[in-house]
Amino acid sequence: MPVKKLHYKTMPINGLVTLAQDNDFKAVEELIKREQKNIFAAFSYLCDRRECVLDLTQEALMRMTRSLPKLKDPKNFKSWLNRIVTNLFYDEMRRTQRRPDTVPLDSGEDDDMPKIQLMDKKCKPAEKCMSNELEANIKKAILDLPDKFRIAIILREMQGLSYEEIAKATHSSLGTVKSRIARAREKLQEGLKVYI
Repeated sequence: MPVKKLHYKTMPINGLVTLAQDNDFKAVEELIKREQKNIFAAFSYLCDRRECVLDLTQEALMRMTRSLPKLKDPKNFKSWLNRIVTNLFYDEMRRTQRRPDTVPLDSGEDDDMPKIQLMDKKCKPAEKCMSNELEANIKKAILDLPDKFRIAIILREMQGLSYEEIAKATHSSLGTVKSRIARAREKLQEGLKVYI
């Protein structure tokens, strides 16, 4: 009897998690491929240093992979993963508060470090310029938010978590989460009113 070939790319996330928990390395690989962009995006709005974003993304993916067998219900994967992201960010904040900020002497506008840019082939050059400027200003406005507001708005708007999931991930009450998100939106609207 022929063995049924699994199509990992089209498999729902719950199925991938279940297979990954049974040591199916292709399922683990597919989970990493699917989640790495979301994790990177979340950290890029939480941290202002690129090397920090890369390190935290890698650490989150490693923790996800190592801890998958401990996840009891695959349906809770997204909120469980966002708790990992949130906890890593809090750990990083505590660590950097104990260490003074430093700037590498060799960093600058002309360094040879590869820059990640997402190409939008639909935009004309002028639209792209405006889009890049708006994106940079949105990112700066988010980075200027107090940490608790920033985490709440990222988990809601970028990660798509419900208020209840955010409350669970941040160990906060539902009312506190709603308040933080509302206040974050107000601050963002105020800071971006020139553009919006």
